[in-house]
Amino acid sequence: MEVVEENVAHLSNYEVLALLNEKQANKKNKNHQPQATVFFSTIKYLNGTPCSTQTPEKIKNFLKAVQPFKLTKCEKLALLNLSPSTPLEMQLIVEASDDGRLSEAEIDSLLELVQIHLGDGSAKNTS
Repeated sequence: MEVVEENVAHLSNYEVLALLNEKQANKKNKNHQPQATVFFSTIKYLNGTPCSTQTPEKIKNFLKAVQPFKLTKCEKLALLNLSPSTPLEMQLIVEASDDGRLSEAEIDSLLELVQIHLGDGSAKNTS
């Protein structure tokens, strides 16, 4: 496997899962047999994470809903990938939330938006 373009864009877990499922469905591509184990293991892992219940529409609605919070792209990506369910998890994702950037009420609002748009995140990986 060769890196064609380094750091072109960040992908969400949902996008990676969709891409791997697409590649797995397209079994015509026999040149990638050595990566079959990596594909299988990655798909198995991602199916145990919150991304397994996400859809493009849910993601779009979530990103629209969190716009007022002025989160960075990396923070939004982490929220999508991790679907935090506690204030502590949220504070670990949103940088500098302890220095007044976000109030406790705003953190609670963000948690509520995660719950509404991305589900409860109960599909946490157990393996």
